[in-house]
Amino acid sequence: MTLTIAPPAALAHPGAPATAPAVELDAADQARIVAVGTAVPPESYSQAELLDIFRIEDPRIRSVFLNSAIDRRHLTLPPTGADGARVLELQGALLAKHKAQGVDMGVRAVQTALKNAGAALSDIGYLCCVTSTGFLTPGLSALLIRELGIDRHCSRLDIVGMGCNAGLNALNAVAGWARAHPGQLAVMVCAEACSAAYVFDGTMRTSVVNSLFGDGSAAIALVAGETAGSVLPAATGPRIVKFASCIVTDALDAMRYDWDSAQDRFSFFLDPQVPYVVGAHAEPVVDRLLAGTGLRRSDIAHWLVHSGGKKVVDSVMVNLGLTRHDVRHTTGVLRDFGNLSSGSFLFSYERLLQEGVVQPGDYGVLMTMGPGSTLETALVRW
Repeated sequence: MTLTIAPPAALAHPGAPATAPAVELDAADQARIVAVGTAVPPESYSQAELLDIFRIEDPRIRSVFLNSAIDRRHLTLPPTGADGARVLELQGALLAKHKAQGVDMGVRAVQTALKNAGAALSDIGYLCCVTSTGFLTPGLSALLIRELGIDRHCSRLDIVGMGCNAGLNALNAVAGWARAHPGQLAVMVCAEACSAAYVFDGTMRTSVVNSLFGDGSAAIALVAGETAGSVLPAATGPRIVKFASCIVTDALDAMRYDWDSAQDRFSFFLDPQVPYVVGAHAEPVVDRLLAGTGLRRSDIAHWLVHSGGKKVVDSVMVNLGLTRHDVRHTTGVLRDFGNLSSGSFLFSYERLLQEGVVQPGDYGVLMTMGPGSTLETALVRW
């Protein structure tokens, strides 16, 4: 397929004003991220171990795995057969894996986030669940409410199938709910069992995908307002100032997860041109994010970019003029976990907090990229 890399001018909305309206950077009613929690399966594997486990000898495929900038990934591998080889699951088994792993990881991520926030399950007023590695009805939110014993009157939302960018799509919705319900706790959880979404056919197309993704879940807790009745009256953490999005409709088929009749299962397609499409649109969408704030890119102290893959990260770096230090957590998460889909940027956010370098007044940009092709961004301020 041929992808079109649209020029920056193509991003302008026909009705957009010539001068962006001023944005209040520290409004009291803005939603604040008060805690994060992550979870992964207990088993992890190096890329070399995976090549040996699946008995992959093709030098081209081995090169893809070993030059991916990924050291280890947490995965739930297929069972071992009588001959010692892995028995590849049928679609039904993959959906069962998605459900089991999604619930297990989601529960643990939510519990950790609440513990870090000093909050209880009974404090949750809104639960938003994000996943793209399988299909469930009722959705993951209903399963987590039952598993955790969350109040059955809790408002909830399931975002399914939006891919790696979906964490910020969901955060936009959750922040909106928090602002509409000041003082109440909203929780977003991304649960991606990527080992439940694979095709193993020996082609380079599927091998690139199989070399990249890992299993993981991340949850964050939000609260808005400064009301005395807040469940977290002393909450600290960055305020969410603004969001900006861009969907490159000319590249709608560049990343997709759809039915593969030849393999009798769902299969993820990733066009080799994706890194360059994403990179070409990173600058204009960040400019749109900062429009009206009086901020320049040089004012951003912290960049938390989706760990989409080595070429994706490099392309974003080049187009935004970022340094290796700017994306140290992005590349560190890629190295240690692989691409965790929608929750990747929250693993980077967790590492930033653990680093202890954030200062009051610092600005940060969150960025995710995924099918559409889509770029999502958020501006936050500590």
